[in-house]
This record gives sequence, C-alpha cells and structure tokens, in this order.
Amino acid sequence: MMMSGGMMNVGMVLYMLFMIILFGLLIYGVLSLIMKFFNKDTASPTSLEGQDESLKILKERYAKGELTETEFEEK
Repeated sequence: MMMSGGMMNVGMVLYMLFMIILFGLLIYGVLSLIMKFFNKDTASPTSLEGQDESLKILKERYAKGELTETEFEEK
C-alpha cells in the first residue's frame, strides 16, 4: 500500500522552502548584528563630520556679526 505520492511531495517541497527561508532569515539576522557591531566604530567619523559642519556654520555666523564672542564661545 502506497500513500498518495502527490501530497507527500508537496509537503516535502513546502517544508524545504520553509527551512531555506528560515535559515536565510537566521543568517541575515546574524550578519546584521555583526555589521551593526562593527559599524559602531566607523560611525564616529560621520558624527565628527556633522560637528565640523556645525562648527563651520557657527564660525560663519560669528564672522558675519550675527553672534557675539561670548555667544560663539558658549555654543
């Protein structure tokens, strides 16, 4: 007595697809965590870049006379 081969094959294919998706998501999650961990160190230059831009704007405003020397030093 044989079981219906069609249903068994569909179930096996769906199970394999589910496992491939599950392992793919697991690998993606692990790699995302690793990249986030290593990108933490490289994120500081971008924040310094933003600080440089802020300092540039502050100096321009001071040069235009929009800020006094004490306001410039406070900021």
